[in-house]
Amino acid sequence: MLRTIITVTFVTIFLILSIPIWGILLILERFNKHAKDVIAYNIVAWAFGVVAFLAGARYEVKGLENIPKDKSVLFIGNHQSFFDVVLGYHLCPAVTGFMSKKTFEKVPLLNVWMYMNYCLFLTRTDPRQDLKLIIKAQEFIKAGISMFIFPEGTRSKTGQMGDFHEASFKIATKTGCPIVPVAFTNTREVFETHLPKLKKTRVIVTFCPPVDPTALEGEDKKHVGAYVKRILEKQLEADAKLI
Repeated sequence: MLRTIITVTFVTIFLILSIPIWGILLILERFNKHAKDVIAYNIVAWAFGVVAFLAGARYEVKGLENIPKDKSVLFIGNHQSFFDVVLGYHLCPAVTGFMSKKTFEKVPLLNVWMYMNYCLFLTRTDPRQDLKLIIKAQEFIKAGISMFIFPEGTRSKTGQMGDFHEASFKIATKTGCPIVPVAFTNTREVFETHLPKLKKTRVIVTFCPPVDPTALEGEDKKHVGAYVKRILEKQLEADAKLI
């Protein structure tokens, strides 16, 4: 429990002490919006890196070279744990917005950082509203902001991947941006399998080669989600052998 207490304490202190930074970033935004976006993202990415360290998530990252450097992308990850978000945010390049559950919009202080860093809050219950957010994510992609989504819609209760919501992939198919599958292996062992304790755990995060949605054909083009899911299943099987 000591590890959990230390981690929660750090998050609380960070959120409180970072409040004055918001004002500085808002002033910077008036002069250089891109610089503000990069700095805001990197501040939270640093904090999440500290959270991963304190929580005991000893991660190995593979495939960073697969992330295109000259264009925005859609990151697609399997979802086992809260630490998928922590590590994904820490490792993805600035600026990357995350599609999150609506419940996180109500978390004080954290929600300000999420708004500032282009996070969008899906309801999962209002298709019309969620479609508007998918369209908003497409606008972000066109503006050079990458997006990260977990198309299962929720964390796996068993460690096995659920079905992917195909609507998530419209972010890529409507913009033509590359899709980078991200495989998170063993993240459940950090926290979810022994709540509320955090446990020192070896984790592997693999960025798979990008998928060009415009180059897919036949059933793969019709069901992009199923195609990407197969890529992740294969990578997760390979990475599980390394744990």
